[in-house]
Amino acid sequence: MGICDGRIVVITGSGRGIGREHAIEFARQGAKVVVNDLGAEVDGTGSSAGPAGEVVDEIRGMGGEAVANGDDVSDYEGAGRLIQTAIDSFGTIDVLVNNAGILRDRMLVNMTIDEWDAVIRVHLRGTFAPTRHAVEYWRNRSKAGETNDARVINTTSPSGIYGNVGQTNYGAAKAGIASFTVIAAMELGRYGVTVNAIAPAALTRMTENLGGFGEAPARKPEEFDPLDPGNIAPLVVWLGSAESASITGRVFNVQGDHISVAEGWVAGPGASKGDRWDPAELGGVVPDLVAKAAPNANMGGRRS
Repeated sequence: MGICDGRIVVITGSGRGIGREHAIEFARQGAKVVVNDLGAEVDGTGSSAGPAGEVVDEIRGMGGEAVANGDDVSDYEGAGRLIQTAIDSFGTIDVLVNNAGILRDRMLVNMTIDEWDAVIRVHLRGTFAPTRHAVEYWRNRSKAGETNDARVINTTSPSGIYGNVGQTNYGAAKAGIASFTVIAAMELGRYGVTVNAIAPAALTRMTENLGGFGEAPARKPEEFDPLDPGNIAPLVVWLGSAESASITGRVFNVQGDHISVAEGWVAGPGASKGDRWDPAELGGVVPDLVAKAAPNANMGGRRS
């Protein structure tokens, strides 16, 4: 028994890292889990059935219920098969966690079109496609007079909502996911679906070469590790539970033991003329507005 007892959960990219921890914690909290993973490398190349199967075996070894799925979530038909796997295996779907992602970092002046397209496809299309299939299922249930208590939980990133050098492709995709979350929440509430996102920070195979975390200090096994990817799962599992029904359209920062609500773009200092601006006038206006505006946040989500 747990806060997600009996809930049916699909998690993309859950063979390793943060996604794996989501799957294990959902199962620990009583959920039945579809573990989706291509078993690809960090850059998205290659595939292996091993990672997803290993997580399923671990969940079953705990006494839980889980099945593996190896579909590519950025393929629209594959994403449909993933959602159908949950329905065929467990009768329905209650929660979709969009977690799958890759990295192909490069400074903009050196980035290739393939590096851009691959990252945008996996993150943005790989969030849209499973969500599109899941919400069609929930909408049909709603139209048939059934009620939903459903959740979509997306994965953005500090790189997307705050910015990080060398990640114009990844950051643009993750910023898009944050906006997707806000808008989808507006649209789907009528069907009993909430949509939220997390911006996690943890040490995984995707982040171990990025820097910014510093050298991890030596710790005893029983000591709390703020960079452990397992620290991200409790918030995601709670967002997937019935307890979170009143929370939608929000993005949460989460690292270690710290959770905060990310506050999105707001209109800052402004000026009006009452008529069309002459470009020559703006030299005396725009710099003053920028000087009055709050600075952009750093990767930690804080303003200097």
